[in-house]
Amino acid sequence: MSYNLVIVESPAKAKTIEKFLGRNFKVLASIGHIRDLPKSKMGVDIEHDFEPNYINIRGKGDVIKELKKQAKKADRVYLATDPDREGEAIAWHLAYILGIDEQEQCRVTFHEITKDAVKNAVKNPMQIDLKLVDAQQARRVLDRLVGYSISPILWRKVKKGLSAGRVQSVATRLICDREKEIQAFISKEYWKIFANGHKTGDSNKLAMEFYGKPGDKMELENEAQTDAIIDSIKDAPCVVSKVEKKRKQRHPSLPFITSSLQQEASNRYGFTTKKTMMLAQQLYEGINIKGRGTTGLITYMRTDSTRISDIAKAGCLSYIEENLGPEYVNSTEKKVKNAKSAQDAHEAIRPTYVELSPEVVEANLSKDQYKLYELIWMRFVAAFMASAEYESYSVETTIGDYLFKLSGSKIVFDGFLKVYTIGKQADRIIPELEVGETINISEFEKTQHFTQPPARYTEASLVKEMEEKGIGRPSTYAPTITTILSRGYVEKEKKSLKPTELGFIIYEIMNDYFNTIVDIAFTANMEQQFDHVEEGTQSWKEIIRVFYAPFETMLKNADEAIEKVDLTEETDIPCEKCGKMMLIRHGRYGKFLACSNYPECDNTKPILKKIGVKCPSCENGDIIERKTKKLKLFYGCSEFPACHFVSWDLPIDKKCPKCGDILVKKKTKKKEFIKCHNPNCDYTE
Repeated sequence: MSYNLVIVESPAKAKTIEKFLGRNFKVLASIGHIRDLPKSKMGVDIEHDFEPNYINIRGKGDVIKELKKQAKKADRVYLATDPDREGEAIAWHLAYILGIDEQEQCRVTFHEITKDAVKNAVKNPMQIDLKLVDAQQARRVLDRLVGYSISPILWRKVKKGLSAGRVQSVATRLICDREKEIQAFISKEYWKIFANGHKTGDSNKLAMEFYGKPGDKMELENEAQTDAIIDSIKDAPCVVSKVEKKRKQRHPSLPFITSSLQQEASNRYGFTTKKTMMLAQQLYEGINIKGRGTTGLITYMRTDSTRISDIAKAGCLSYIEENLGPEYVNSTEKKVKNAKSAQDAHEAIRPTYVELSPEVVEANLSKDQYKLYELIWMRFVAAFMASAEYESYSVETTIGDYLFKLSGSKIVFDGFLKVYTIGKQADRIIPELEVGETINISEFEKTQHFTQPPARYTEASLVKEMEEKGIGRPSTYAPTITTILSRGYVEKEKKSLKPTELGFIIYEIMNDYFNTIVDIAFTANMEQQFDHVEEGTQSWKEIIRVFYAPFETMLKNADEAIEKVDLTEETDIPCEKCGKMMLIRHGRYGKFLACSNYPECDNTKPILKKIGVKCPSCENGDIIERKTKKLKLFYGCSEFPACHFVSWDLPIDKKCPKCGDILVKKKTKKKEFIKCHNPNCDYTE
């Protein structure tokens, strides 16, 4: 029986596509890349114009054998890998392995896995886009030259197993620079005054905030200054001096691109960038929906374009009109302005079938798949809905010589907020006030504050910063963050990214000896040059040639100038096996204790971070901080495995007055409180 062969990357994608194409097609998966640079050596021939030496990836022998066998039998082979540089490169390598001519029209691409999109792509095959392939080769070869040249120097000078990738080094720099800002920050005291009162005949509290003198905003620097102002106005009447009422609009955001999806999923649900992309991949490749079979639910998730196809837009507008009402349809054309670096070949991330609302597919999705799909669906639908309208009130009152301000708002038409909520939507209602009216003051409230240092990056804010500065592209944000965490250069403290001691050491070395590599402008410029290769206006090898000459000089200088860094720290802890003192060493998963008598004694043990609380279960051990394999913090007994006490919440040195178990500090998004560790006890403080 004759058939056509379609090759994709993943088995899930293969399963979805095979359903659309029917019996005359066989769909197989390459399971990612099948050919790449070798792991054991540089793999780039520097002396022969940086020619990459690709090899078949170890462990892919059986996959390659099966693909060759089926390709030989097939009437025609279609390469349907992902529609981006990486996917184009995989298609190019597949063509090489299978003996397909580069000029043959074997390449099919689609940005959504729907029946129409897949069938149309197969009807209109193209040649492999060699410009796209070359853009991928430029990135791959440059990253290999940087990583495999600098890493051996770090191994010799610092410790084995370190790496210094091009984009990961810049990301580490951003995090270290922010940490230095935090360390250098000097907090300043400031105060606020609130005049609390109410309108005659209305019991609702009005909290008016001190502004200063009319036209002159004042900063209150200390309590004495604050008290002096309160004393001067405590007996003065509070008179309304200005009332302003405005009708305002809030417009919906554009549909998601990769970076905005990662940020929103992190802010709303605490998803890591890696988790967001994994879930999005599953939704894109296909979920088994009852009554429909395997269905691709969203468009391709690696994109920096906010463009939406006319067909998808028309379908969305019809859906809004039919299901929400004509008043919710956005009647004005929204002008889309992409970032300068955006590649407009893709659409934004959107649902493939707008009629498949989150409620319709919820039963077929995991909890987290549902959350992400709902987010994408809501954002897309909201983008084509009418703006929300609200009334805003701005009131100024005069008390003595000083001005106090008060504001409120009320939503009069929810518009897109009916579908896509943003933070708290509660109205802030204040009563109708008129100029000249007197407000009854019940008290003056003063509060002390201190200026705060800049916040550490979270995964979401780091992605935002990288995007704004042009560092990396949609496909690189998640793997970059995963790499700097796994290398131990950065650690997570709750949601914040904090550089480790090792991260600072690498940062200083890179800053001192490879400042071009970690220069933000240089990295952004390289991304633009890769884009030029994709556009066909620049040769990829020319980029490498221009880069390598000064880089080679940097390597020689660094190897000679960098002094060996000793990461070992002495302790006064004796080894229980031989009696010699233990040393603090750095390993893949952070610091640990190791005997100074190595290799005669190979005793090692973890460094226990005690919290100052004895274990309530065995009463012998101490409660210590521990981390799961996914680096989530929890608390356990130091005598494990003899004692199995564990808690996700921080234990405190206090017993429950109700049942006698230990109390723990519980944190939620909204509040922090103390509760009993015993799940059967309801005691809280």
